[in-house]
Amino acid sequence: MPNMEFLQTEIAANSIQTWLIAFSISVIVFLVAGIIRYVSARQLTRLTERNEVMIWPVLKAVVKKTRWLFIFLLALFIGSSVIELPGRSREIFTTVIVVALILQAGLWGSAALHVMLEKYRELQITKDPARVTTLNVLSFIGKIILWSIVLLLVLDNLGVNITALVAGLGVGGIAVALAVQTVLGDLFASLSIVLDKPFVVGDFLIVGDLLGSVEYVGLKTTRLRSLSGEQLVFSNSDLLNSRIRNFGRMYERRVSFDLGVTYQTPRDKIKMIPAIIREAVEAQDKTRFDRSHFKQYGDFALLFESVYYVEGPDYNLYMDIQQAINLQIHERFEQEAIEFAYPTQTLFVQQQAS
Repeated sequence: MPNMEFLQTEIAANSIQTWLIAFSISVIVFLVAGIIRYVSARQLTRLTERNEVMIWPVLKAVVKKTRWLFIFLLALFIGSSVIELPGRSREIFTTVIVVALILQAGLWGSAALHVMLEKYRELQITKDPARVTTLNVLSFIGKIILWSIVLLLVLDNLGVNITALVAGLGVGGIAVALAVQTVLGDLFASLSIVLDKPFVVGDFLIVGDLLGSVEYVGLKTTRLRSLSGEQLVFSNSDLLNSRIRNFGRMYERRVSFDLGVTYQTPRDKIKMIPAIIREAVEAQDKTRFDRSHFKQYGDFALLFESVYYVEGPDYNLYMDIQQAINLQIHERFEQEAIEFAYPTQTLFVQQQAS
């Protein structure tokens, strides 16, 4: 039949029928792979919303990172298996699909690593903020290692001598290191923060005359959120070279306060004052009284110094307790007719006899 004879016509060493079969196989593979990608992504989205198992969001990220270009190349490669390619075309096509597979595997691995670390971060941020700081660096290091392996595998498949390349990179790395000393200094500083843990995400820091809570510890900078709302950015090396006051490590707050009474206060009332202050402190929850003493004779008052501890680092808690103590002392002083001192001067005028 004429039509059958037309299908046997050869183009590039293959009949038209063979080309049509190869094209059909490629189209079918592309469509099937695309449908599988679409359906599995939707199903994994449902499973992720219903369950808290980590495997589902990881698989969802991996599926979504599957590139259409990779599926297209894979479909062409499978379809080309039924045709004869001239010269080294088959070898080149095989190398292309292997390189594409390696790059796609790198995307899969990067997506899986990112999702696993993010899920772990969400679980640990309330339990152990120090691990969140460590995850920032581990994520970066993990991605560098992953893509370094991918790059070496790609170069190896392209025929590059990896041994000579690594040796050359060692020499070139020294020159690069000298050129980016500041960046490397911040990088090593971030590693010091991760390993030594002078502070973690959530800690409240005072650095010089700046203060704020730690929001993020990166490879080059650490970011704080100040009390007035703006973000403070410090380079890691500068931060470690500074004197840092970390209130996040405060488990209790030592409070020392003074008050003064007038010199006209009777001695028996003066003896009562330390007991009144102690009573006011011990009447509050989450406090531990330390001492209260008649400290010294001031310029215009008899001065008392008192010390107690608030069993918690929260500043608002401390201020609430101090307010309650002040009010109770004020009430007791009124009951005992003890007067608070304020700056006064007494002038003695003597008239000379004429």
